[in-house]
Amino acid sequence: MVPEEHPQDREKGVWWLQVKVWSVAAISISLLSACFIVRSVDWSCCPTLWSSFQSSCYFVSTVRQSWAQHWKNCSMMGAHLAVISTEDEQDFIIQNLDEDFAYFMGLSDPEGQRHWQWVDQTPYNKSATFWHSGEPNDPLERCVVVNFRHPSRKWGWNDVHCHEPEKSICEMMKIYL
Repeated sequence: MVPEEHPQDREKGVWWLQVKVWSVAAISISLLSACFIVRSVDWSCCPTLWSSFQSSCYFVSTVRQSWAQHWKNCSMMGAHLAVISTEDEQDFIIQNLDEDFAYFMGLSDPEGQRHWQWVDQTPYNKSATFWHSGEPNDPLERCVVVNFRHPSRKWGWNDVHCHEPEKSICEMMKIYL
């Protein structure tokens, strides 16, 4: 014999089914929300002693060496001498620099023809440069530093001889997790 089902049992069964469906829906919505929140979070980082700005990491070398030696050192770290493309980027970088020193960056004129080239092949954009007044001024000075000029109280770019020992700034892309 089949036991007779009471209306109360049927209502209880429907109620439990609704609880299960709504619970699954709530959990699914919560998980989807968490995924969207995690996707919008920037899970990136820079190596120890490097500073983060936008999509790059920057390292300021305190060792004074030639441009070529700094180029090599940056390369060995998986980086390159810094490419400064915007005023915001330069403003960020100079916050970590000592006014008493000059810092090589990744801009040079290998042939001495005033054809400036960035180490990462970024096109040289004359309208996005920060040369000190009167610079560049010597075709024999084929490398570029960012330095502070005390009379004008400003940071800017200066062409210098590549073999002169200066400090430097390396740049690499952030590491995304």
